[in-house]
Amino acid sequence: MTAFAVVAGGAVAARERNRPLAANPSGFIAAEIAFARLAQEKGQWTAFRETAAPDAVMFVPQRVKAQDWLKSQKNPAEAVKWQPHAVYVSCDGNVGVTTGAWQKGPANGYFTTVWLRDPKKGKMTWVLDHGDALATPRAAPDFIESKQAKCGTRPAVPITAGAEGDDMVVGLSPDQTLSWTSTVRPDKSRRVTIRLWDGKEMATVIDNEVAAPK
Repeated sequence: MTAFAVVAGGAVAARERNRPLAANPSGFIAAEIAFARLAQEKGQWTAFRETAAPDAVMFVPQRVKAQDWLKSQKNPAEAVKWQPHAVYVSCDGNVGVTTGAWQKGPANGYFTTVWLRDPKKGKMTWVLDHGDALATPRAAPDFIESKQAKCGTRPAVPITAGAEGDDMVVGLSPDQTLSWTSTVRPDKSRRVTIRLWDGKEMATVIDNEVAAPK
């Protein structure tokens, strides 16, 4: 083998290592399943701490920085169980949103998790966790739904603002094809909306509305 071939081969290998990972919706499902398994193995809040991004947020019901809030939380004797039912992924595959059902004793509910993926290393961390109880459990689907944003175009994402007094935050994938908007109103009611670029508009794929606590 010539020196040129060795150098060229090394350059190709370096490019392959540094090339952004391709979109992989199943990777976000795997991250959610691993998250749920960790809660059973190491404790509910331990699992949340170990998988959250430094700037992740939760709702209790007000918005809180997850890592700060979790510091004082002790694991309950029984950890919540949950299963993903659907995943929505940005065109570039660096942001994914999972949603599904949870159970704890006789209680049931739903959840929505926004995940970020390191484009080089592939590591997943969540940046938003949201959910609420339901009177009727969500039925498990035969197959986990998977939908990816349309590629090849770049949407003009509209700038929105909340009503006076609202705590509203908008997140956007690096390629602008997936957005998440979370709003907490003064009465502590809240809304989390996920939108996905379909080639024509940012279509709503998840819209979680939670009433004010009684």
